Amino acid sequence: MTQVLPQTTQVVIRSIQYRDLETIERLCEADSDQESVPTTDTGKPLKALSLLPWRGLKKALSLVWTPSQQTFGAYFADDQDNQLRGMIRISPFNRTRSTWRVDRVAVVHHAEPVAEAPTPEVPEPSKLPPKLSLATVGSQLLRHCFEKIWEARTWLLEVDVNDTALLALYRQNGFQPLAQMTYWLLAPEQLQEIAEREPDLPNLLPISNADAQLLYQLDTAAMPPLVRQVFDRHVLDFKTSLLSSLMGGVKNWFSHAEVVSGYVFEPQRKAAIGYFQIRLCRDGSQPHQAQLTVHPAYTWLYPELMSQMARITQEVPPQILELASSDYQPEREEYLERIGANRVAHTLMMSRSVWHKLRESKLPMALDSLQLSEVLQGFKPARKPVPGRISLLRLWNQSTTDPKADVSQPSGDATAADDSLRSNPLLNLPTSTDFSDPPQEGPCC
Repeated sequence: MTQVLPQTTQVVIRSIQYRDLETIERLCEADSDQESVPTTDTGKPLKALSLLPWRGLKKALSLVWTPSQQTFGAYFADDQDNQLRGMIRISPFNRTRSTWRVDRVAVVHHAEPVAEAPTPEVPEPSKLPPKLSLATVGSQLLRHCFEKIWEARTWLLEVDVNDTALLALYRQNGFQPLAQMTYWLLAPEQLQEIAEREPDLPNLLPISNADAQLLYQLDTAAMPPLVRQVFDRHVLDFKTSLLSSLMGGVKNWFSHAEVVSGYVFEPQRKAAIGYFQIRLCRDGSQPHQAQLTVHPAYTWLYPELMSQMARITQEVPPQILELASSDYQPEREEYLERIGANRVAHTLMMSRSVWHKLRESKLPMALDSLQLSEVLQGFKPARKPVPGRISLLRLWNQSTTDPKADVSQPSGDATAADDSLRSNPLLNLPTSTDFSDPPQEGPCC
């Protein structure tokens, strides 16, 4: 039974370093051995074969080859050896980086022995490193990514339906099923038989950045609304920048691969109704990989596009072809079963949304500590107000009706008003002004 980490053990999560790459390779090889991986004629797993050549160069370029991909490792805070105990690899799923993908989560169940002089003494059981739990360390790694990547609103992953440990881990951290994926294999003999049929595709065109809008509309129509919302793709996701094309060309040159793509154009509706992309292996060491997207109203394109891809594979050494289908594409699964494709894997696509809580500022706490007198201090006048014309007239009326009160009780405001009256002769009105009605005139004679 897997032992849970003690409460006193603190796990520190940070970015991986160069010395951790060998441990990560072993984790990837262990996972690939456990999975049902297609094999070549030599009987070796294909994922393991890709690690054999250029091992030193790939280790040096692994930190800069995919700058958008991030890898974090889990370490024990009280571990003097500072060994890697768990890792998680994530990458952005779309160009706007609103959806991120969890590529891999793994835990080193047993700590590696430190290279020291052999001693006959047996360590005490209390000093042995605990057997790590995937649910404990994996949850901390996932939570770290949720808090670290602030721009991610949705997280996406894909897990094998038979991996109960990872399924429990993802469900524990809020992931819900989104779609079911099925992976198929076509043997070289089946591809040769399909290639004998000539495809009827008169409007098959190559793909460029000018066709990004058409491909975006096709991708939107080919998936249900919930999956479309999680993927959150835009027109920019179907364009290729100059830097990306150069890096892709160098990567294909190292791996002896070639990418061929095209789409079917409907001239009446002026829309793309079918799309395919196939990655060919020119040395026969890896299987060919194909992506296929067909508009739901044009399912008759499946035989035509499959025949086109089969004809392309005849130009390279024979190798199996990998395809994927989802549960919301029943026509594709029905066609693949009809042509005799072999179903090799069944996975579950899961997703969850993340709402980042805004950090509370200290401004409301500072306002609560202020007193009422300090708050009203800003509303007090900064200097003595200047008397206006209405106030001057009021003071003049008081002085004319009760001159003794004005003389007996002089004030600074009255003195200032008297000075202003003397200086302004326009305000010296006659005192014998009569405001009564004028006398009525008699009738004209």
